[in-house]
This record gives sequence, C-alpha cells and structure tokens, in this order.
Amino acid sequence: MNIHESAEDYLEAILKIKEQKGNVRSIDIASELGFSKPSVSIAMKRLRENGYITMDDNNMISLTDMGRRVATKIYTREKELTLFLENLGVDSEIAQKDACKMEHDISEETFMKIVEFNQKI
Repeated sequence: MNIHESAEDYLEAILKIKEQKGNVRSIDIASELGFSKPSVSIAMKRLRENGYITMDDNNMISLTDMGRRVATKIYTREKELTLFLENLGVDSEIAQKDACKMEHDISEETFMKIVEFNQKI
C-alpha cells in the first residue's frame, strides 16, 4: 500500500476526530490540521476516489476498511513514539509533535524495537 504522507495525516485526523466527536466533517479536519477548507475538500475527494473514505448525504466522513487500517497504523505509531519520547524525558507536547514527524520515516524494525522498549518500562 503506497500512500502519501499527507494522506496518512488526513486519515489519522479522521480517526482521531471520529473517536473524539463521533462524526467527522471537512471543517473538523481543517481545524484539526490547520488547513484551509478548500485544501481539505480536495484531499477528501482524492481519498474518496482512492477508496479510503466515504461521505454520506450529510457530508459526514467515514473511513473504509482500507482507510481505517492505514489510519490505525499511523495513529498507533504516533502513540508509541510519543510514549517513547516521553519516557526519555521529552515534554509531552513536544514529544507528540516530534512523534508525528517521525512516524512516517522510521523503519518497521526500528519501530518494533521502540515498542519492545516501551513494554519493558
């Protein structure tokens, strides 16, 4: 599954918003990510065309099974990396921001070692 980093960020935001609010609209995503509504609309169109999301008649956004898999993977990576950085003594807010940057770039091997480390602590 080859997906752009920005698409992963959108899918992760949809998952987070769904967990927090129950429903997801484009404006919620724009607010979460700090993007303009037109930019989010274009991204949602692409995600829908590629089978990652669906939109109902009220423009509520839902993840497809494929979209949920990607979002869950990215969200899990971010949470584990945040925990790792916090365990190193990094401030929680900084740890979360750095984890978001790291989640896309580290290898699966490195990520699994971080998970193992987190479990030991």
